[in-house]
Amino acid sequence: MNYKGYEAVVEFDEDAEIFHGEVINLRDVITFQGETVKELKQAFRDSVDVYLDFCKERGEEAEKPFSGKFVVRINPSLHKEISIKAKKEGQSLNSWIEKRLCEA
Repeated sequence: MNYKGYEAVVEFDEDAEIFHGEVINLRDVITFQGETVKELKQAFRDSVDVYLDFCKERGEEAEKPFSGKFVVRINPSLHKEISIKAKKEGQSLNSWIEKRLCEA
């Protein structure tokens, strides 16, 4: 499920006969539940909106779903090797790595 860039996973609790979900693409915790798919979808949207409103009321910036940036520590010799490969292929190091990650 996706709403305003926030993605969620949903599970069904057979014993309680209820769907419950959690937003997965941020560090803050946003959960929701519903007995029907319609209720679940509405609860998801409501939970995201409540989170955004809460952050706004506190004067805080809501956490954005993944910025697209992350730091990876690797062996310096590997760093050199992939930098050379990227240059040989006429790509930036970021583009070269992104391409390889997509292939994985």
